[in-house]
Amino acid sequence: MNSASPNPVSQPYPYAIMAEKMNALELLDLHFTWGCYEIRVLNWHLATFKPGLFIKFHKHAEFEFHFVPRGKGTVTIVDQTFKLSTGMFYLTGPGVVHQQTADARHGMDELSLRVEILRLVDSEAASMSGGSSEWERKEAEACVQTLIDFPHRPMLDQYEAMPCFLQAYLAWQSGELGAYTTIRQCLIQILIRAAKATVNSKGQQLMPSRDIQEHRYEMAIQYIHANYSSLLTLQEVADRIQISSRQLQRILKKYGIDSFSGYLEQYRIQRICDELAGTTNTVESIATRNGFANTNYLYQVFKRRYGITPLEYRQQHAVESVVI
Repeated sequence: MNSASPNPVSQPYPYAIMAEKMNALELLDLHFTWGCYEIRVLNWHLATFKPGLFIKFHKHAEFEFHFVPRGKGTVTIVDQTFKLSTGMFYLTGPGVVHQQTADARHGMDELSLRVEILRLVDSEAASMSGGSSEWERKEAEACVQTLIDFPHRPMLDQYEAMPCFLQAYLAWQSGELGAYTTIRQCLIQILIRAAKATVNSKGQQLMPSRDIQEHRYEMAIQYIHANYSSLLTLQEVADRIQISSRQLQRILKKYGIDSFSGYLEQYRIQRICDELAGTTNTVESIATRNGFANTNYLYQVFKRRYGITPLEYRQQHAVESVVI
C-alpha cells in the first residue's frame, strides 16, 4: 500500500532568493589561502537557463563547478554527451571544453562556481599560510588533486554541496559579524564535498570511463547509497538517472546485481551490522534509521541471513573484539 499523501504539498524552491542579487558573492572579490593554495573566486551565482537554451562549446582556464538544483538538460564534455537532472553536478577543470543545453520544455537552473586555484611556491606558502596546520595543508592537497583528476562526467551531489551556495548567500545577506568567515568556509566545503563524490565506498578514486552503462551503474549505486534509508524504489533510481526501470535492471544485472530489492536489503543490513557493532543504540532505533520501519521484519531478515538475531550478533561481535 502506498502511504504517500495523494496531494503532497510542494516544497518552496530554496534557491529562488539567490536571484535577487545574482552576483552578490562575486562582488566580494573573495581571495584567500587554503593550505598551500591561493583561492580566488571569479564567478559564484545562480543562473536560469530558459527552455531550449544552448550554450556552445567553451572552456575556462579555471575550475568551474556546475550544480543543477532544478530542471534538466544535457552537457557535452569533450566528446561525450550526458543527461542532467535535479541533484546532479559536474566539474569542467582548466581547459576542458563543454557545451550545455537546457531541456526544451522545463529549462534548467545552475549553481555556478568558477574559481582559480593556484599552488603557492614554498616561500609564498610559508608567508601566506597564516599558520595553517599540517592537517589543513594535507587536506587541501588531497582535495585539489582529486579535483584535478575529476572524471569528465556528471555526478550526484550526494554530499550536499549545493546547500553551501545558499548558506553563503544568506551569510552575505545578513551582513552579520562572521559572515565573511562563513562564506569562506562554504566555499571550501563546496570543494571538499564535490571531491568526495568521486571516491567509492573504499575511498578509491573513480576513474574516468567511456562506457555509458558503467557510468549509469556508478550513478545508480551512488544514489542508492545516499538514499538507502528512505522508501527507495527501482523506479525512483531509474528516474534520477533518466533511464527506464527495465534498462536499470539490465545494467545492475550486468554488474552482478540480480535483484534491486535484494541489493538494497543487503546494503541496509551491512549498515545495521556496523551500527550494532559500533554503538549501543537500540535495535529499534537502528532499524528505523536504516530503512526498516518494522523491527519484527528486521529480525526475520537477520535470522534468515545470519541464523541469529541482531542482539545475538551484537553480543558475538563484542566477544570477538575482546578476544582480538
